[in-house]
Amino acid sequence: MLLRLSNKLLNISIASLCRSKQLEKAEAAIIDGIRLGVLPDVVTYNTLIIGYCRLVNFDAGYSVIHRMKEAGIAPDVVTYNSLMAGATRQRSLPGCFDMLEEMLEMGIFPDIWSYNTLMNCLFKYGKPGEAYRVFHDIILTDMSPSQATISIMINGLCRNGYIRRALSLFRNLQQHGYVPELVTYNILINGLCKSKKWEDTMNLFEELKESGQAPNAITYTTVMKCCFRCKHLEEGLEIFKEMKSKGYAHDLFSYCTVVAALLKSGCIRDANNCIAHMVKIGYDLDIVSYNTLINLYCKLGDLENAYNLFNVAEGKGLECDTYTHTILIDGLCKSGNIDAAQRHLNYMKEMGFNCLVAYNCFIDGLCKVGRFNYALRVFHSMDVRDSFTYSSLIHNLCKERRYRLAAELLLSCIKSGMKILKSDRRAVVKGLLVTCSKTDVNNFKLQMRTAKILYY
Repeated sequence: MLLRLSNKLLNISIASLCRSKQLEKAEAAIIDGIRLGVLPDVVTYNTLIIGYCRLVNFDAGYSVIHRMKEAGIAPDVVTYNSLMAGATRQRSLPGCFDMLEEMLEMGIFPDIWSYNTLMNCLFKYGKPGEAYRVFHDIILTDMSPSQATISIMINGLCRNGYIRRALSLFRNLQQHGYVPELVTYNILINGLCKSKKWEDTMNLFEELKESGQAPNAITYTTVMKCCFRCKHLEEGLEIFKEMKSKGYAHDLFSYCTVVAALLKSGCIRDANNCIAHMVKIGYDLDIVSYNTLINLYCKLGDLENAYNLFNVAEGKGLECDTYTHTILIDGLCKSGNIDAAQRHLNYMKEMGFNCLVAYNCFIDGLCKVGRFNYALRVFHSMDVRDSFTYSSLIHNLCKERRYRLAAELLLSCIKSGMKILKSDRRAVVKGLLVTCSKTDVNNFKLQMRTAKILYY
């Protein structure tokens, strides 16, 4: 009895250490246990396999099997299920099949979780047809599919774009006595929402409520987002009211979703009232929330309200980050207010922020208003550039039909060891074909290939 209790304590310790990402300490605990006469069992090694698969990789998890066999402990179905899950996490379909085959060779019969994991891997690998066949094989055997099996199947079909097939499977299973759980409804509602099938989403939402199951915060938020995405503002606001009446609208995300929908619909006053209400009821907006709202106002060209929110955030003592300032600079550039964008960029530099993305926005803004020479001066003054810096300038130069200069920048980008976008390369080559001789174009292509060999 003492030994059994000690094994249990050892396994609990190993599981805790693996969850806290302390694999070295987990290994040390096993060694200490052996010294004290507490030998690890199959549960110990299975726990260690799960830890290595999650924190290192599948190969590290698989190496534990050899240690199990050396210790005289035979792997079981949980061992191979854990390894299949590890292979799935790495999107290694061959690894998943290898584990299934090895399991069968050892005389270990797969259980429902073995097939669940295989189906999940097939879906992640983009093979919904094969996953469907595995599901069909489960139905034909004495092995009954679990709720998890059905959820994996429906979720996989939705993620692979087979939303109608997922809905058809759902209905077919219901006809055969399947009573879906809330999680399955949520998966299907989310899939319908992403496919912008608003009527089907609302019908399923009503069906869920009539089934006696209570929708949760995830359900309401998904349905509300679907309404807004499909431009059914009034219905979305009604869902939001229902959320509040049920006690679910207590997070910033739901309120920010409503504000975003109101702003996109041009209901600026209502959006401002919603923000004021958030503040009034005691929501302490963090900088991420402010950034989201500032970005929405900038996209609508409402820089006055964007700066009002910026000032409110600073007034509350929040530290506006690089993202905040970059949003405002981008908004100023898109509104054509280049001088104000320049001043804000200078302020950003003085405050010691990383200005790379802001510079990229500024250069793009300069090009959009036709100030290419100034954009080039800013570009050459930058100490640090990335592929987007080059891409923005190259793209705008091609629009201006300045293909030779764009070609020089493209080569410079390659020689800096940065990846170039295929669209930029195509635009430059296409432009050179129109303005230059075929020999010049071929020389340019040769220079590109040589630069890639030398600098990549």
